[in-house]
Amino acid sequence: MEAGETMKIRDAKEDEGPFIREKRINSYKEHAQCIPERHWEALKRSISSDADMNPGVERIVAELDGEILGSVALFPAKTDAYNGHIDALDYPEIRMLAVTPEARGKGVATALISECVRRSKEKGYSSIGLHTGEFMESAQRLYERLGFERLPQFDFEPAGDGIIVKAYRLMFD
Repeated sequence: MEAGETMKIRDAKEDEGPFIREKRINSYKEHAQCIPERHWEALKRSISSDADMNPGVERIVAELDGEILGSVALFPAKTDAYNGHIDALDYPEIRMLAVTPEARGKGVATALISECVRRSKEKGYSSIGLHTGEFMESAQRLYERLGFERLPQFDFEPAGDGIIVKAYRLMFD
């Protein structure tokens, strides 16, 4: 981002769903080379599903000059955000966080996470959670830098291939 440009965080518009899902797949594509094809196919199905259209799910985008740079889905507490892989949790869950490759390192992911935290606090929650593939090392570094703590008891193995999806939670002060 150039000096003076401001990123706008807003709710996604109803008709932006297909476009956001396409951008999401492009954002995650870099991981396809480092995981088995079967796992990539499972991940692709998960991030391109319309689960983010379920009631109560908030779809949020980061936009600059009319262009969507990233998106996230904030699932309400006590919902099955992972198709039965783990029990419903007592706090909201950040899912499908995606930033376009050309916008990485510019604070887009942090801005989207901060918005999810703000909305969750506003609703009276004392924490927020998320899950990320063990191969998504830069994402894990970001979450840990933002104060998220590991919750291994909520990890799961979605494709039965030994690749773990790690659980994190951020407690609010």
